[in-house]
Amino acid sequence: MSIKQNRSRTIEIIYIIFLGIIIAVFVGLGISAFYNEPKYPEMPSTLKVYSVPVESPKDYSISADLVDKQAKYDKEVEDYQKNINDYNRNVSIIALIASIIALSVSLLLAQKLLVIADGVLLGGVFTLLYSVVRVFGSGDDKVRFSVVTVGLCVALTLGYIKFIRQEK
Repeated sequence: MSIKQNRSRTIEIIYIIFLGIIIAVFVGLGISAFYNEPKYPEMPSTLKVYSVPVESPKDYSISADLVDKQAKYDKEVEDYQKNINDYNRNVSIIALIASIIALSVSLLLAQKLLVIADGVLLGGVFTLLYSVVRVFGSGDDKVRFSVVTVGLCVALTLGYIKFIRQEK
């Protein structure tokens, strides 16, 4: 290989990596822009300054108002945890669908636009990885297993189509 060919191949590899990263970022930012993450509830200011003295906690009386505010805040935090788990599950599924679309597009482009197809393929793989990482925040083992199973099946199928079937 000549120096010019080496340089050209290096530029192609850099472009493939860049395209892969930018596709994954595009999907992540797209999800974030159109599907807002739940906000963590703000602690009431009266609970922020409340503390029980260590010396004599038995002598310290707690007002019913503070107990009610704490209970309400605890319920808001509990609701937030459920909402953020659902959000992470949904984001993971959306990213999984986007990765499958990207991987499918890369296979369609493989014959005509090899460098772009490889970049889209890498972007699909990065998006699939993002999906798997997000599902771990869902709190649901069955959904985690399902997403990882789909990811594994997609990776095996893609590997077969891209590397084994093309050789034949």
